[in-house]
Amino acid sequence: MIKITLPDGSIREYEKGTSSLQVAQSISEGLARNVLAAEVNGEIWDASRPINTDSTVKLLTWNDQGGKSTFWHSSAHLMAEALEALYPGIKLGIGPSIETGFYYDIDFGDHQFSSDDFDKVEKKMIELAKTKEEYKRSDVAKADAIKYFTEKGDQYKLELIDGLEDGSITFYQQGNFTDLCRGPHIPNTGFIKAAKLMSVAGAYWRGDEKNKQLTRIYAVTFPKASELTDYLTLLEEAKKRDHRKLGKELELFTFSEKVGAGLPLWLPKGTSLRERLVQFLSKEQVKAGYEQVITPHIAHKDLYITSGHYEKYGKDSFQPIHTPNEDEEFLLKPMNCPHHCEIYKSKPRSYKDLPVRYAEFGTVYRYEQSGELHGLTRVRGFTQDDAHLFCRPDQVKEEFEKVIDLVLYVFKALGFEDYTAQVSLRDPENKEKYIGSDENWQKAEAAIIEAAAEKGLKTVVELGEAAFYGPKLDFMVKDALGRKWQLGTIQVDYNLPERFQLEYTGSDNQKHRPVMIHRAPFGSMERFVAVLIEHCAGNFPLWLTPEQYIILPISEKYADYAKKLSENLNISDIRGLIDNRDEKIGKKIRDAEIKKIPFMLIVGEKEQEENTVSVRKHGAGDLGSLTLDQFVEIIKTETAI
Repeated sequence: MIKITLPDGSIREYEKGTSSLQVAQSISEGLARNVLAAEVNGEIWDASRPINTDSTVKLLTWNDQGGKSTFWHSSAHLMAEALEALYPGIKLGIGPSIETGFYYDIDFGDHQFSSDDFDKVEKKMIELAKTKEEYKRSDVAKADAIKYFTEKGDQYKLELIDGLEDGSITFYQQGNFTDLCRGPHIPNTGFIKAAKLMSVAGAYWRGDEKNKQLTRIYAVTFPKASELTDYLTLLEEAKKRDHRKLGKELELFTFSEKVGAGLPLWLPKGTSLRERLVQFLSKEQVKAGYEQVITPHIAHKDLYITSGHYEKYGKDSFQPIHTPNEDEEFLLKPMNCPHHCEIYKSKPRSYKDLPVRYAEFGTVYRYEQSGELHGLTRVRGFTQDDAHLFCRPDQVKEEFEKVIDLVLYVFKALGFEDYTAQVSLRDPENKEKYIGSDENWQKAEAAIIEAAAEKGLKTVVELGEAAFYGPKLDFMVKDALGRKWQLGTIQVDYNLPERFQLEYTGSDNQKHRPVMIHRAPFGSMERFVAVLIEHCAGNFPLWLTPEQYIILPISEKYADYAKKLSENLNISDIRGLIDNRDEKIGKKIRDAEIKKIPFMLIVGEKEQEENTVSVRKHGAGDLGSLTLDQFVEIIKTETAI
C-alpha cells in the first residue's frame, strides 16, 4: 500500500500502482470526469500514470493553470495529427503550450499553408477529437526512437533526440499519431470540444536565423464550445481597449522613428496623467518616511561591473559610450539600485540612522529586441517608481510589510482588486544564475514568505523567477478582462550591500552590513499606464484623468459665460477645457464621448439666465441642471481616494 496526501492535508491509502485518476474516482465520479492531469510531488503527470511511492497529489482540472497547460499541450498534438492527415509528408518541430493556448512549428515542404486553411484544420481537429483516442505514454530506447523518425524522415525530431540521454526518451500516441514528448497529457482527445487557429507566422528552427524558417501556427482550444465563444468576444473587447489605439485617440503618447523604436514620447495629456500618478505616490512616500533622490542617466561601466548587472544584462544593454579618454566607458543606466548604493555609501551610517529609504522616479534603458517591443508594455526607455530601503536585519520583516501595505494602497486607489502575490524564488537546480551565498538566499526567502503569510496574501510560489541578486514578491494583477499582469514588485537583497561594501556601525560599535529592499509599486510607469488604460478602457478614475470636464456652449453667444464657468472651476482645482468650435452641439457631445471626458457641461440661454449648467456624464447620460456649486461637490466626492 502507498499513502497519498491530498491538498487539504488528508491522507488516504491505495494499492501501489494506483493512478491519480483512480484517486479521483475514489473521491467522486464527477471530479474524475473533470481531471485533466495531476501534480505528483510537485511534478505534473498524466492522470493515468501509476504512482508507486508515498506521494503528495493535487488533481488538476481546467480551473488550474497546470490543467490548462496540459490541455493545450495535448491539443498541440491533436493539431499536428490533423495537419499530418491534411498535408502528408510535413515535418514537425516543437509544439508547446503557451499562456494563451499553444503553437506548433511545421515544415510544410511543398505544401502551401495560410490563414485561408484555418477552417479545415479546425474541423479536422474536432473530427479527430470526437474519436476520444487515449493519449498513451511509452518509454522508448534511443536507438528505437532514432529508427522511428529516420523511417519517417523527420530531421527535426532526430535533432532533438540527439540531445537526449538513453533511458529518458518517451513517445506519446493518440490514434494514428505518434510524437516525441515528455508529456504530460490529458486522458483522451474527447475532452477537446472547440478549436480555433489564431494566427500563422514564421519561426526559425530552434530560434536560430541560420536554420530553416518553419511555419508557426498559433491556436487555442476549450473543453466547451461556449468558452471559445466567450474567449473570442473577450479578444474583440481587448482590441477596443488596446492601449496603443486608445493612447492615440486620447492623445496620451506617441512614437517617432526619428527618435527611435521603443522610446515613447509623452504628449501633454499623457504627461498630465503620468505626473498625477507621480504626485499621488510621492505624497504617500513622504508619509512613509522616504527621501527623494535623483541620479544621472549614465554611469561608469565599473559601477555595473561591481553590481553584477553588466555580467547578467550587458548583452541586453545599449552599447558602451566611449569618452575621449582612453579606455573610459559609460553605460546608459539599466538599473537605479547601484546608484542608490553609492548614495548610501556617501557618509558613515549608524544603527540609529536605519532604515534609510531612498525613492526615485528614475528612467532606465535596456536594449529590447525590436520584435519584442509592444506599445508602452515593452519599451527601451522607461521610468521606474524605484525605491531602495537600507535596514538592519531585525528591521527587514517590518519594512517589507510596510511596503506591502503601500502596494495594496496603490492597487485599491486605481481599481485593481483581483491580484495574487507571487513568491519568486531562485531555481535550486540552477544556482549559477544567481549571486550570493546560500545562507543569504535562505534568509531573504524566509523573510518574504513570512511577511506575505502575516499579511494574509493569496500567494503562489514560482521557482526560478527570482532576480539574480535576491528573491521577490511580485504582484500579479488581473485586469477587467481577466488578463494577468505583473505590476508591483518587492525584493529582499543581501548581496548588493556585500558587493558595494555597505556598512553601518552597530550598537556594539562594530561594522555590520545593511539589508537592502528594492520596491516599485507601479513597476514601470510606461507599463503601468498601458495596463491602466486597458483595465479601465481609457475611463480613468476622476482624480487621475487629464480633463475632468468640457464646457460645450450651444453657440458663440455663450462663450463668455463658458469662460467664466471655467475660471471658477479652475479656482476649485477642477481641470478641463471649453469646446468653442463652430459645430452643432450633437457633434460636440459625440466628440467628447469619444475622448472619454467624464463630464460635459452644456450651456445655452437657459443656463446663462439661471446661472446653472446642464450636466451630462460620460457613459451615463444627462444628470440634469445643476448649479456650479452642486457640480463642484460631485467632483470633490468622486475624486476622493
